[in-house]
Formats: sequence, structure tokens, C-alpha cells
Amino acid sequence: MKKYLLSFVILISVSMGAKAQFSLGIKAGVDLSKIDADNFNESTKTGYQVGAFARLGGATYLQPELYLASSGGNLNASNGTADIKFNTLNVPLLLAHRFGTAGANLHIMGGPVYSYIMSQDKSFSQNFNAAYNDFGTYNNSTFGYQVGAGVDFLGFTGDLRYEGGLSNLNPNYGQRANIWSVTIGFKIL
Repeated sequence: MKKYLLSFVILISVSMGAKAQFSLGIKAGVDLSKIDADNFNESTKTGYQVGAFARLGGATYLQPELYLASSGGNLNASNGTADIKFNTLNVPLLLAHRFGTAGANLHIMGGPVYSYIMSQDKSFSQNFNAAYNDFGTYNNSTFGYQVGAGVDFLGFTGDLRYEGGLSNLNPNYGQRANIWSVTIGFKIL
């Protein structure tokens, strides 16, 4: 985890030294997440995200981010239920393009995201736990992608994004995270 924080700081430092157009901001928002799994009915779970972002470039820019998030899902099967919640550290690296001026614009973005599971809270019904004793064995880190659009007005920014999993949370049952997020941010530099 320390190497990702260090990489984020180095990226910001290099871009400032290169005199590229640069901005830094904070953001927070709501996540609606679902875990897709083979042979289960899924439902969404509401979570949060809070963190920081940087923007490097002009009309087309690179946007690295670092944020904490809460996600998960509810799964139902004929033999029981599962309620799963993750607290993650997420590091997306997005390529974006804005349409309009720097002060007021619409933007689109997309790119990879690395997620590290810092903690997990699992609750399985008794029948579910007996039948699927390895169901809740999750990988510590996953890779995915994010795509979305947003708007900037003065120093504020708002985004709507979709995050899909490229790697499985649990390879035995094909579990992948899918997350919709709405965030509001403020550029501080």
C-alpha cells in the first residue's frame, strides 16, 4: 500500500516540475455496489467513498486518484443468504477529456483501477455457511475499470461512474464487484 501512495506523490511531483497544467482536489460520494456471482440472486448495497484526485494536462488530462470506499453486496440462494461488506483503498488512473472551458465543462473518463481490500465484514446464514464454507474467501486485491462522465463548474466537480471487475473477488464462484458511484469534489489547487 505504501508503494501506491509513494507512486501517487511522485506522479504529482513530476507533473509540477514539468510545469504541466495541474490541479489537486478532494472528493466524496455514494457507491451502489453489487457482487455478481454464479448461480446467485444479487442485490445492491449502499456505501461511500472519500479521497483525493489530481489532474495533469489540458483538455485531455490524466486523473490519478486515491480514495477509501465501502462496497459489497447481498447474495441469495435457495439454501440461504450472504451479506458482504468491504472497506477498500482504490487507486484509479483515468484518462479524461473535457468539452468546454477549464471553469465550466463536461468531461468523459475511463481507465484501470486497483482495489486493495483493507477489511471485510461477512454474514452468512447458517445453511449458506454450511453449504459454501469457502464462499467467503476473498482475494486481497483486484483490478477493474472505471468509465464515466461529469461536470466541472468553477472549483467544483461532479462525476457519475461505473466500475466493473476484471479480476474475481473469489475465483471459485466467479464473484466480481460492480459499482455505480456519484461523487462531488472540490479543486483545492
